[in-house]
Amino acid sequence: MDYCVFIYCGVIIRPFNIPEAVWAVSGAIILLLFQFLSLSDGLAGVAKGLDVYLFLTGMMLLAETAREEGLFDWLAAHATKRAEGSASRLFLLIYLVGVVVTTFLSNDATAVVLTPAVAAAVKAAKVKNPLPYLFICAFIANAASFVLPISNPANLVIYGSHMPPLLTWLAQYTLPSVVSIAVTYGVLRFTQRAALTDSVEASIAIPALSAGGRLAILGIAATAVVLLVSSALDRPLGLPTAITGILTTVLVLIRAKLNPWVVVKGVSWSVLPLVAGLFVLVEALVKTGLIQALTTLLHESTARSVTMTTWASGVGVALTCNLVNNLPAGLITGTVVQASQVPEVIKSALLIGIDLGPNLSVTGSLATILWLVALRREGQPVSAWAFLKLGIPVMTTALLFTLAAIWLYHIYS
Repeated sequence: MDYCVFIYCGVIIRPFNIPEAVWAVSGAIILLLFQFLSLSDGLAGVAKGLDVYLFLTGMMLLAETAREEGLFDWLAAHATKRAEGSASRLFLLIYLVGVVVTTFLSNDATAVVLTPAVAAAVKAAKVKNPLPYLFICAFIANAASFVLPISNPANLVIYGSHMPPLLTWLAQYTLPSVVSIAVTYGVLRFTQRAALTDSVEASIAIPALSAGGRLAILGIAATAVVLLVSSALDRPLGLPTAITGILTTVLVLIRAKLNPWVVVKGVSWSVLPLVAGLFVLVEALVKTGLIQALTTLLHESTARSVTMTTWASGVGVALTCNLVNNLPAGLITGTVVQASQVPEVIKSALLIGIDLGPNLSVTGSLATILWLVALRREGQPVSAWAFLKLGIPVMTTALLFTLAAIWLYHIYS
């Protein structure tokens, strides 16, 4: 277990600027070479991430195709023009767009699709300090990720085959979602207030949107519909996302007569081995007996006090996500929850911890890692320490208020 923690620290801190994927994959390979984990168990760990790989492939292809066709520049120009020279209004507009994208396309899509659009928007607006606007993409990706079941793939992992009907989900999570989104905005807006006093460019020329760009919009809309339908039918999201992403890319390439290599080389493919490496590391943790120990702990704690367990589990899982990433943490938590038969309020607290907790650090969620990759591509790197300093007030405040909302809902419902 100590070795796995060491590898996770490498992924988080990135010593010597070695990419996260190199740390994760190297750690997984060493586990196999020194037989800390059998080859069959390692392959089983990799296989568990198949749906995630497909989902990311579709989303990244979709985003890169849209970027190549100038869709983000077009959207950025419209958003900046509507801000009418106000930095605060531009900040709010970007935040609201982030809520919509996360709700209907998932938090990973917000990181992949929205971040380049925001980077283009602040560039068009001639903003002196673009980071406050770019931080929105990371924080709202997690803060709005339990509005719908499809807003975060981790939601499907927590509930497994026992996903609540959509209307039940909305009744249970609408208030916590509103609280999470509102509190995150309030704290983020307060911490960035000094940077939002400057005016932004108001005279923005709206570029013409190419036929490929219009086709990309249709592809994104189709993906949102497919995700909603797949979620309603309780189907995995990876394959339909991959199909719509690949199909949109092919159609745009044909329509715009683009070289496929232009799109393929622009995708951050290193994210896929990073995720695979994380799944292998989680498989190693599972073999240590961690699942059984956590199941027993949760069962005993629930028997003593449901209220205490609700708060402790929500906060504990939220912090754990920042050590092991919320996707593998979600896999472990989902397994424990389904084995423990815990009350609904505890299950909800765990889900909120998995979804909202990653706003503390740069590697808390896959969405934040994708956001970091997108930022580096735009020439705007953010250190782990800089994110942590902002994440502490933003995440902790939103988490406590949201857990309180879910607790009150279950008391009075």
